[in-house]
Amino acid sequence: MSREKQAMFFNKIDDLKVHCFLCPHNCIIKPEALGFCKARKNIDGTLYSLNYGKITSMALDPIEKKPLYHFKPESMILSVGTFGCNLKCSFCQNWMIAHENPQLYNITSEQLVKKALELTSNENIGIAYTYNEPSIWYEFIYETAILIKESGLLNVLVTNGFINRKALEKIIPYIDAINIDVKAYTDLFYKDICMAKLKNVKETVEYVATKCHLEVTTLVIPGLNDSAKEIVLLSKWLSSISPKIPLHLSRFFPNYKMREVLPTSKETLENLRKEALEYLNHVYIGNI
Repeated sequence: MSREKQAMFFNKIDDLKVHCFLCPHNCIIKPEALGFCKARKNIDGTLYSLNYGKITSMALDPIEKKPLYHFKPESMILSVGTFGCNLKCSFCQNWMIAHENPQLYNITSEQLVKKALELTSNENIGIAYTYNEPSIWYEFIYETAILIKESGLLNVLVTNGFINRKALEKIIPYIDAINIDVKAYTDLFYKDICMAKLKNVKETVEYVATKCHLEVTTLVIPGLNDSAKEIVLLSKWLSSISPKIPLHLSRFFPNYKMREVLPTSKETLENLRKEALEYLNHVYIGNI
C-alpha cells in the first residue's frame, strides 16, 4: 500500500503551492508543508492525504453510542477512525488520536467492507466513521462508503460539520445517518476554543437535515457553553429546521487542555434538557 493518496478538492497555484478547499479553512499550503488538519500534505506541488488507508481505532459499538437514538435502535455498528482534525478544540475528548501521533494500522477499503460484512452475524449494520474528524479522511471514506452501499450495509458519519459544501454534496448520497457536534452556539466559542466558525457548521446542519437522518450533540462545558440562554438559542434554531431533530446534551469531563474545568453537573444537564424540550421533541442527556 502506498504511503499517501492524492487528495481531492485542491487546486495547484503559484510557486508549487496548493489551495485545499475540502473545509472552510481553505488552506494555502507550501511545498512539504501540512494543512491545518495535519493530515494533508503538499508534496512537490500536489496535495496528498496522509491518513488514507490508515486506522487508529476500530470497535463494534451500539449505534446509541455514536450517539444516534432514532436510527436503527438496538443495532451495532463497526466504528473506525484515523488521525487528524480540522478543529483545535482545547477540550477534545479524543485528543490522543486527533492531535498526537497514535499507532497506525494499514487497511484497504475492501478489507474494511469485508470486516463489516463478517460482523453482520453480530448485528452489525455498517460502518460509522468517527473518533477523529472523518471529513479529513475524505478520500478513504468516500471510496469505502460506495463499497458499503453496494454491499447492502449503511454508512454513518460522526462529524464536527466543518466541511465545504462541494465536498459534502459529493459524499452525502452514500451516507445514511449523521451526528453533528455543534460545539456551542456562539461565534466567540468557535473562534477562541475551536479555531473555526459557527456559521459553517450551521450551514452543514441545515443542508444535512434535508438529505439523511440527522442528530446533534453538544458537549456542555461549565462556564463556557452551559447557559440556559445559549441552549435555548440552539434549540430554537434546530426547531426552525425541524423540531424532530434529536439533541444530545453530553457531560464534559476534564481532558486535553481543559483539565482544570470541573465535570458538568447532572443538575445542569437536567435543567438544560428541560429548556431545550420547550422547542424540540427529543432531548437526551449523555455521558453520565
